[in-house]
Amino acid sequence: MAVFDVRQGTSPVILGFPHTGTDMPSAIWDRLNDNGRLLADTDWHIHRLYEGLLADATTVRATFHRYVVDANRDPLGVSLYPGQNTTGLIPETDFDGMSIWKQDAAPTEADTADRLREFHAPYHAALTAEIQRVKSIHGIAVLYDCHSIRSHIPFLFEGTLPDFNIGTDMGRTCAPAIEQAVLAVTAATSGYTSILNGRFKGGWTTRHYGKPETGVHAIQMELAQATHLATETLPFAYDAAKAERLRVHLKDILTRIERIALDLASENNNNR
Repeated sequence: MAVFDVRQGTSPVILGFPHTGTDMPSAIWDRLNDNGRLLADTDWHIHRLYEGLLADATTVRATFHRYVVDANRDPLGVSLYPGQNTTGLIPETDFDGMSIWKQDAAPTEADTADRLREFHAPYHAALTAEIQRVKSIHGIAVLYDCHSIRSHIPFLFEGTLPDFNIGTDMGRTCAPAIEQAVLAVTAATSGYTSILNGRFKGGWTTRHYGKPETGVHAIQMELAQATHLATETLPFAYDAAKAERLRVHLKDILTRIERIALDLASENNNNR
């Protein structure tokens, strides 16, 4: 099975989708328990939500499910949020802290090594190649990592999650202008809530690639699924009316990021 899908564009903006895939080898599927087979922790319909919003954006999408291996986790297994509940490189539980594997079927160290090689590494090799290609065109690349999660998950966070959760690892992963432009759009939206570097400060992808001093910027957007799903439970159906209202703001965000990236590229060229 193909473990990633790439659509090349000429914009300085790259959209990453590490968690929308639902493909799973049968040998791994057979080891999941009934709870795991719900695949509840998928970033449901996110690639559809962003489709066509920025015509020339490159997209890199993992097609495998995060229960195979999480493409947004450190391959060394280092926690993104030490001291807080989270799920690991190969999750042992779902986001509610419930087991997803049959008894005596949990992944082993050998499984982890195999899945890093067969899934995690190829996805990131593809993402790295696209970042380098886009940077060769513009002298700059901006990775916008696309995510979603349920609004209420007591195991991971208290209360209700804001609708827009912007992550830049406390400003380390992108130019201030990019961070502030995204925050300005979300803060001005009517009927939505937003936060910068709250519970979600950017996953491993954002932190690993976002090095503004090298011309590569990264920012993560974690959307509450209530913004675009009919319900945050099975069957996790896409709500077209909700989505269209949200897409207006997402298009504004991506358009502003692209404009800033082109301005930064122009400034860099003028300073050479």
